[in-house]
Amino acid sequence: MTAGAYAAMERLQRAGLLVVPITGRPAGWCDHIARMWPVAAVVGENGAFYFRYDQAARKMLRRYVHDTTTRAAQREQLQQIGANIVAKVPGAAIAADQAYRETDLAIDYCEDVALLARAAVDRIVALMQAHGLTAKVSSIHVNGWFGSYDKLGMTKRLMREEFGAELDRAREHYVFVGDSPNDAPMFDYFPHAVGVANIREFAGRLAHEPKYVTIAASGTGFCEVADILLAARM
Repeated sequence: MTAGAYAAMERLQRAGLLVVPITGRPAGWCDHIARMWPVAAVVGENGAFYFRYDQAARKMLRRYVHDTTTRAAQREQLQQIGANIVAKVPGAAIAADQAYRETDLAIDYCEDVALLARAAVDRIVALMQAHGLTAKVSSIHVNGWFGSYDKLGMTKRLMREEFGAELDRAREHYVFVGDSPNDAPMFDYFPHAVGVANIREFAGRLAHEPKYVTIAASGTGFCEVADILLAARM
């Protein structure tokens, strides 16, 4: 998170726009994001949950796909699967943020390890699938989880339950910004779907492409989008 990107979110929020990060990052991070960032809510762990912090009541609202008992049982299985994958794919590692995850397994292929070859990343995906997991590649990790949920499904639930918005009837009023293959369902769904420039690193590997691509990468690319949105409201 760059200073510019954080400031852009704050500018969007102050302009009255709804800002919701949709991320593969863990529940521990998402608790912080919901409390501390200038956002209305956050969807985390690739759609396993949403968190929304009520500033007035000083209360965190948490909604999950799976119940507490199911999540606890799945975490034990995911720990075993992770150990198996790391043993079979040289150079791969359990993601540093795994301790803060409640629902999925994250295997690091380039965040804190040397970048693995595409064949190794594909091997991680195949091993997850062989263990019955849904597997998705992000810009830094391969994430795996039990169930067929994704970012889009939980985003729809969040918008319906917390903001009274049925996205199937109003998706053209929203903009999605993403950067990796696990954003493909969002790129496909939203008419105004934007990829920041580093999405080009995954050319040919996206099930669905974004409608637009920014000039700049990462946080600076997000700032481009924010500037365009805010200029249109002046």
